[in-house]
Amino acid sequence: MRKSPRPQAGGVTELAESARAMVLFCVACGAVAGALLPLLARLLLSLPWAPFEGPAELLTSVPEPALTLGTIAVGVLGGLLLGFTAVHESLSVRVTDTHVTLTIRDSAREFTREEISVFFRDGKQLVLLGPDGLEQAREHCGLNWQRLADALTARGHTWASEDPHRAEFRRWVPSTPGLPPGVNALLRARAQARKNEDHAEEARELRGELLRLGVVVRDEDGRQYVRVATAQ
Repeated sequence: MRKSPRPQAGGVTELAESARAMVLFCVACGAVAGALLPLLARLLLSLPWAPFEGPAELLTSVPEPALTLGTIAVGVLGGLLLGFTAVHESLSVRVTDTHVTLTIRDSAREFTREEISVFFRDGKQLVLLGPDGLEQAREHCGLNWQRLADALTARGHTWASEDPHRAEFRRWVPSTPGLPPGVNALLRARAQARKNEDHAEEARELRGELLRLGVVVRDEDGRQYVRVATAQ
C-alpha cells in the first residue's frame, strides 16, 4: 500500500501512499462485509433472542440472489467512500535539502531546515520538533517509516528513533503543580474531549493551545503526559 521514495529532478524526494491500493483495499473489505451480511442476519434470527431482530427479518425477506448482490453493492459503495476518505486523510511528504513539506487534507505546510531540529516517530504519528523543543507538527502517518527516515537523512535532515525529550514527560493528573497558568484547565478540557471520538478536532486544537503556552502533551494508554519546553 506504500510507494518507495521517488527521487525527482532538482534534489526532491516525494513519499505518498498509493491511492489506488487504498481504495481497492477498502472496496474489497466492503464487498466481503456485504457478502457476509445476509449470513449474519440469518444467524441472528436462529438465536432465541437477538438484537436488531426486526431489521434482520426485513433484510432476509429479500429473495436471493438479489439480497446478496444488493448487500455486496452497498458494501462496495461504502468501501469506495471509505477509500476516498482515507486518501484525503493520508499524509504525503516532500523532502528537499532545504525544506520539508507535509500535505494532508488538501493542505500543505512547508518547513525550512532551520525550523525543524529533529523528526521522529511517536506510535503512528510523525512529529517535527523545533529548536525550542516545541512541536511544529504532529500528523498520523501511514508511510513506511524506514523509507521516510532514509529520505530525510539522505537530504541532511535529522531523524531520531524516538522523542529525544521522552524522559522529561510526566503523567498529568488534575492540578499538576509547576505548570504555566491555565494549562491544567486546558488539559482537563482535552481529557474530556478525547473520551469522545467526535471531538478529535477539539482535542487537536487544545494541543495547539498548550503549545502556545510552551507545554507539549503526549498521549499513551489513554493518559496524558506533559513537559514544559525550554529553549535549547
